[in-house]
Amino acid sequence: MIMEILRTEGLTKRFGALTAVNQVDLLVEEGEVHSIIGPNGAGKTTLFNMLAGQLPPTSGKIWLKDQEITGWKPFEISHAGIGRSYQVTNIFPVLSIKENVRLGVQSRTKSNFSLFRKASSLKEVEEKTLQVLEEVGLTGIMNKKASEVSYGDQRALEIAIALATSPQLLLLDEPTSGMPHEGSFRVMDLIKQISKGLTIVLIEHRMHVVMTISDIITVMAQGKVIAEGPPAEVRKNEEVIRAYLGSSGVTSC
Repeated sequence: MIMEILRTEGLTKRFGALTAVNQVDLLVEEGEVHSIIGPNGAGKTTLFNMLAGQLPPTSGKIWLKDQEITGWKPFEISHAGIGRSYQVTNIFPVLSIKENVRLGVQSRTKSNFSLFRKASSLKEVEEKTLQVLEEVGLTGIMNKKASEVSYGDQRALEIAIALATSPQLLLLDEPTSGMPHEGSFRVMDLIKQISKGLTIVLIEHRMHVVMTISDIITVMAQGKVIAEGPPAEVRKNEEVIRAYLGSSGVTSC
């Protein structure tokens, strides 16, 4: 039985006279990869910021499963089960890759950062850390400082940190941003792999990524949802073509 994991109702964000997100109704089902696309200024990141608690909505509601989380603080939403990555890499550059991931794992242990944790707790943290590193393909360079690895590895590390918090839902904000075209395929493969046991909502501007990995695509323009559906359906939508993709962009995806 398919169940919803995330739902918004009339979600709206205004900045003075500007309405950045306008009456957005979003439904994400458990286990799917749901992409949100649209031109610059469409309101995608503002929407993410409300879902993750960085911005309070002007109006509307947000539910995670059957629990309303509207207006919750970021740490409350994170502990409820929503993880997030950002457009700009958000890591600890002076720490090793392994230490970065371990901090994420420790944030979810009952004893957290206590100096008097049981040895069994330390073992669990170590095992979970190594499991996440293997999942994202960073085991071989886990002892290098985060600042010393490639940009592609840093993007993978940011996803690993989010995974380390054991989210039910992962928000990825332009995970291929700043990467060369060939590098985007690595991220695409990583998203495919981690989506096997996780619900993912992502903002992405590279159409070959969106059309390949998405189960459902929501298209935004000027703060509103203008179309939604499977990739094949969205590709042919005339309003989407006019507003964003362009006829050549749609057929070449």
